[in-house]
Amino acid sequence: MIKHKENIKRKDVFNFFLEKILVVMIELLSMEVGFMISTRGRYAIRVMLDLAINQGDGYVPMKNVADRQNLSLKYLEQILPILSKNKMIEGLQGKGGGYRLTKDPSEYVIGDILRLTEKDLAPVSCLSEGAPICERRAECRTIGFWEGLNDIVNEYIDSKTLADLI
Repeated sequence: MIKHKENIKRKDVFNFFLEKILVVMIELLSMEVGFMISTRGRYAIRVMLDLAINQGDGYVPMKNVADRQNLSLKYLEQILPILSKNKMIEGLQGKGGGYRLTKDPSEYVIGDILRLTEKDLAPVSCLSEGAPICERRAECRTIGFWEGLNDIVNEYIDSKTLADLI
């Protein structure tokens, strides 16, 4: 039993440090390579998180979300159609209207939200979806690094849900 608790503690410590390393790697990439989550992606997550926290059983006016999150309502109006079209949220016009999530917060994977709002999440262009195969790929000494980073980022964002952020 004690050995089991030690394994759980080690796993928690490992996951803690893995998350810290990933954050540092993303910060470095955003400075050096240009890899960065856009405002659109960050706002989409903030909007959905706000809805998860505040919707109760009803609809939440987007003006309230914009005020609470200190975001431009005009900019949010560009993001909402993407989320609505993909059945992430649903809207109701008129008195008592607004937006709400269509599922439980635990069913929204952060990676899915970001893939809707971001043009691309690949750290380098040769790994972008639909990119032509690089003519240097066979002799590229860095491709393994970039593929590994891409895998780590995707595994991480796919391991988190809105419920994890509440």
